[in-house]
Amino acid sequence: MLDMQNVTKTFGSFTALDNLTMTVPQGTVYGLVGPNGAGKSTAIRLLTGVYRPDSGRITLEGLPVYENPVIKQRICCIPDEIFYFPSASLEEMRRFYKGIYPRFDDQLFERLYDVFQLPKKSQIRRFSKGMQKQAAFHLSICTRPDVLVLDEPVDGLDPVMRRQVWSLILSDVAQRGTTVLISSHNLRELEDICDHVGIMDHGKMLLQRSLADMQGNTHKLQLVGEVPEGLEVLHQSDSGRLKTLIVRGSVDRISTAVSAVKPAYFDILPLSLEEIFIYELGGVNYEVKNIVL
Repeated sequence: MLDMQNVTKTFGSFTALDNLTMTVPQGTVYGLVGPNGAGKSTAIRLLTGVYRPDSGRITLEGLPVYENPVIKQRICCIPDEIFYFPSASLEEMRRFYKGIYPRFDDQLFERLYDVFQLPKKSQIRRFSKGMQKQAAFHLSICTRPDVLVLDEPVDGLDPVMRRQVWSLILSDVAQRGTTVLISSHNLRELEDICDHVGIMDHGKMLLQRSLADMQGNTHKLQLVGEVPEGLEVLHQSDSGRLKTLIVRGSVDRISTAVSAVKPAYFDILPLSLEEIFIYELGGVNYEVKNIVL
């Protein structure tokens, strides 16, 4: 389990993380989402031991991550901005990774040439952005990490390669119990692969739970008639007689409350992760605004 408890991180007068608590269960795929500037990248740098927290505790299976080489050998990270040595080829980066990660799998590295089909001896800096991202996956998967941390992992990849990468990652989760933490703005994609989701804003964790619980606890209610009292309404919009509400609670609880006021019509619909994200962050304040140009 990768655990962050009551972590605060400041840069001068700016507070990037404010008493943040986050728990990534072992063997799960955890999606970390939030608006730009929420503190996701700072959280990732703390979880991987790049930054030291000002206060709080960051551990992997109870052991501290910061300045702990043995623990860091079990964590591999693909950041949004990928680094390679200026003149290095993929083969040369393989030797570098082998010196850091004792479990680096040479046989798997050779097999993945059939998947990514990257030039062995060309300088990586001459690759396209998408090819550089593929090289990062080629190397990182071969480290056989216990924890794989990904920041906007498939940005720049074509649709076929995106599917290939997710297939490799999910196979690793299924076969080895790898823990995967993904920070991404592509909520539709996260919805297909994540077990757990954490929603951040302004350096704080607004909500974290399993995706099934999250989607089972927030619904879209459409009705014609009176809105019952006692519902936890996150947002409401009206179109003629039809009212559309975003409501927190179970389907049974919502249905019972609405049925009691005998509306002319009502329906309860599931929400996507993207819709939950919007309404947890304040509903109308995060909707697209129509501006006359």
